[in-house]
Amino acid sequence: MLSITELKKGTLLVLENEPYKVVDYNQKVVGRGGSIVNVRIKSLTSGKVLEKTFKGNEQLESADITNQTVQYLYNDGSTFFFMNQVTFEQFEVPRDLIGELAGYIKDGDLVQLQFFRNKPISLDLPKNVALKVSYTENVVKGDTSSAITKDAVLETGITIKVPAFIKQGDLVSIDTTNGSYRERVKG
Repeated sequence: MLSITELKKGTLLVLENEPYKVVDYNQKVVGRGGSIVNVRIKSLTSGKVLEKTFKGNEQLESADITNQTVQYLYNDGSTFFFMNQVTFEQFEVPRDLIGELAGYIKDGDLVQLQFFRNKPISLDLPKNVALKVSYTENVVKGDTSSAITKDAVLETGITIKVPAFIKQGDLVSIDTTNGSYRERVKG
C-alpha cells in the first residue's frame, strides 16, 4: 500500500482495478499536519489522463507491473503474437493495444511487453529501429540535396519522409517516438 505522500512522479498505482502512472504531482500541507495531494495520472492500459486529489491518510494500492523481453512472431490482422524466448510461453495482444507501434516491428524483433496481473498492457519499443525501404521514387538527376524529402514505404507498410538520396532497398533508422527518419544504416 502507498500513502499519498509517496506519490511522486513515475509512481505506479492501481485505481478502480486499472494501473496508472503518476505524471504530475503537487502536495499542499494544510494546518495541523494534514496534507492534500493533487496528481495527474495516466492509465497504462487506455492512455487516458485523470486529475485526482487525495487527502489526509488515504492509502492506495501499488501497481505491480512486470516487463518481459519477448519476440514478435506474427499477426493475423486483429491480434499480435509474441513469445518469451526463455519459457516459450506465447502471448496474444489485441491490435488496439499496439496501435501505431505496429508499423515499427517486424517478424523476429525483440521488444519489451509490460504485464499487469499477468495480462499484457503495453508494448515498449527500442528508441530507434532499422527498417528496409520497400518502395520510393527515384531521385531526379541534380536533385540530391538532403533538404529535399520524399515518401518511402518501409517493409512493415508504413510511409515516412526520407531525404532524396535514399533508394529502394536501403536500410534506414527510424525514431519510434515520432516516426521520423534518423539516418541511413550501412548493412
